[in-house]
Amino acid sequence: MAFVVTATSGHLGRLVVRDLLDRTVPAAEIVAGARNLDSITDLAQAGVRTAVIDYNDPSTLEQALTTGDTLILVSGNDLANRDRQHADAVAVAAKAGVGHLVYTSGLQAAQSPSPIAASHAATENVVRDSGVPYTLLRNGWYTENYARGLDAVRASGVLLASVGDGRVASATRQDFAAAIGAVVTTGGHLGHTYELSGDVAWSYHDLASALTELLDRDVTYQPVTPEEHVAALTTAGVPDQMAAMAVAVDAGIRAGAFAFTNGDLARLIGRPTTPLVEGLRPLV
Repeated sequence: MAFVVTATSGHLGRLVVRDLLDRTVPAAEIVAGARNLDSITDLAQAGVRTAVIDYNDPSTLEQALTTGDTLILVSGNDLANRDRQHADAVAVAAKAGVGHLVYTSGLQAAQSPSPIAASHAATENVVRDSGVPYTLLRNGWYTENYARGLDAVRASGVLLASVGDGRVASATRQDFAAAIGAVVTTGGHLGHTYELSGDVAWSYHDLASALTELLDRDVTYQPVTPEEHVAALTTAGVPDQMAAMAVAVDAGIRAGAFAFTNGDLARLIGRPTTPLVEGLRPLV
């Protein structure tokens, strides 16, 4: 029996493999999956087994799984095809006789006002109906999501967003990876759904203060309307589709999609979640 981790060329999947190794899971019992094995040579060098796993080709997952394995299904990022890809993967897991299926879902997926989180509900239903023993880990907002906007904030001193007074209970990918590691290496998690988020729901004024500390310059949060936000992004050269997505994400935050916190993540990892400033520090 093995721990089969998908999407290990991505940030979260790679961290899950590293977390399992840190928990002294034998490297030979870990299978790291990716579409391109050249992207995970570092994991192969750590001694783990590697396998081509492509969500668009279910046969690749079928070849990687054996009866009784634990499958950590890290959600894909092909939003247009993700429901089908995930359903195919779950069907393969059921056919293989997987002993435990762990799916990385979205915070409060069933009722989230965020299209990003809510899109996971379809896969959750497939998992529940599959007959495979499962755990649903509803991941909240990654602190690292702010990396892409740091250069603009550093240059302007302005944190521009249309989140209003919305709050975010973020945590780091390492925090979420540690929760996955805990769930697959300890008992008592089958059939459970965990809402995973940071211990503190902070505001964008708090985010501006954290960036002020880390960037060594004054940073001010400038709230704008969704219309003003779209205009600012497109004027800065952001493609229309990406600008619309960014504003939709902010609308979800404004509606409270990522403010929920119940302590599940801290309980699973056995420590407080990483504070905002410390989560941002490696990014600046």
